[in-house]
Amino acid sequence: MAIGFGLLGLEPRAFWSLTLAELDAAVRGRFGSAHSERPLSRRDLAELAQRYPDK
Repeated sequence: MAIGFGLLGLEPRAFWSLTLAELDAAVRGRFGSAHSERPLSRRDLAELAQRYPDK
């Protein structure tokens, strides 16, 4: 709510009618993406699986 009301300046009715995808798009449009949009490579996935194996 702090992002929607405070940073994006949305009115309550507009905020509460947003879907999560719409809120995500609004935040990304205003502030950009905080992480890479690149999907994991096989190598990255293998390294993560080795670091954090399923138990």
